[in-house]
Amino acid sequence: MAKQDRAIRTRQAILEAAAAVFDERGYEAAKLSDILRLAQVTKGALYFHFDSKEDLAHAVIDAQVSVVPTAPPQISKVQEFVDVGMVFAHRLTCDRVLSGSVRLTLDQGGHELNRSGPYREWTEINLRLLTAAKEGGELLPHADPEEIAPLVVGSYAGLNLMTHALEGHRSSMERWASALYHHLLPSIVVPSVLTMLDLEPGRGARALGVSENGS
Repeated sequence: MAKQDRAIRTRQAILEAAAAVFDERGYEAAKLSDILRLAQVTKGALYFHFDSKEDLAHAVIDAQVSVVPTAPPQISKVQEFVDVGMVFAHRLTCDRVLSGSVRLTLDQGGHELNRSGPYREWTEINLRLLTAAKEGGELLPHADPEEIAPLVVGSYAGLNLMTHALEGHRSSMERWASALYHHLLPSIVVPSVLTMLDLEPGRGARALGVSENGS
């Protein structure tokens, strides 16, 4: 059991170090030697868990959805839909694995990488919640979850690219996510539901029950 726990910790340390290096440098410029140094592990330990730099990058990409805490269930499925995005934006500022995964997903280098997974998974999550909202009478009759779900995922991708290009970080993502929902939701959500939604910056932390000091 001790060896198994140690192996789990080692793999996580490598994953976090790789995410940090990928986030800072992108896939092409990232070096395994830098990941080894940051993770403080041997080359043998790295290759025990990952076959190659490409394999390691895919593990970071695949972690994107799993590292984000699930937004707590809400009576309003539209609020839960919003919370998924706001929690994501909030975690971008404090979770290096998520940030590194997003960088790899959006990075134009490393053409051998398969980046489709996170796009499909986020679209499926949004579609499930929007479909439940439609069935519960929270969406206007013309609102089509099949169109809205990928539209929001694509909007997040664009906002991530823009904020990183303009600011070199993503600390303003939740503010832009809030603006996205303020403009989008009035056109698809029943007015009586819309007035009850929390769309303001900071919703990600509030949904998780996290205070301003992170506790």
